[in-house]
Order: sequence, then C-alpha cells, then structure tokens
Amino acid sequence: MALEKVILVDLIEIVENSCIQVRTKVAIFEDDVEISSKFQRHVVAPGDDYSAEDARVKAICVAMHTPQVIAAYKAAQAKEGI
Repeated sequence: MALEKVILVDLIEIVENSCIQVRTKVAIFEDDVEISSKFQRHVVAPGDDYSAEDARVKAICVAMHTPQVIAAYKAAQAKEGI
C-alpha cells in the first residue's frame, strides 16, 4: 500500500479588478487510486508578491499586472477605503 500526496494548481481565473484567483487541488492516492481530495483557493491581487506561485500563475501575473493595472487597483481600493 503506497500513499502519495499530489498538489496541483488546477484552475486559474482572472476576476474583478484583474485579481487572479488560483484553485489548488490536494489529492491523496493509494496505489494510484484517488481516495481523497480537497480544494483551496487564494487570490493574487495586482501589486502582490507572486514569486512563490506556480509558473503558470507567474506568467499570467506578468502579463496582467502591468504598472497601469496595479495603479488602477490601488486607486480603487483607496476609493473604497480598503
């Protein structure tokens, strides 16, 4: 009986204000059969440090989070008092 834990980014979405929502699946396999899984989500907002993200998330951040987008996001947050 061999147990294996697999963690992978299985969904990347661009949502409001150019925020990037990342869904990560954590699956447990026993002898190559998935016996359990769960999902976790987090958001990478414009201006956030994304250096520890999955390579695909990094590539999207580089393309989407331009200086103009970051400035617009920060202005919107300030307007909302966040």
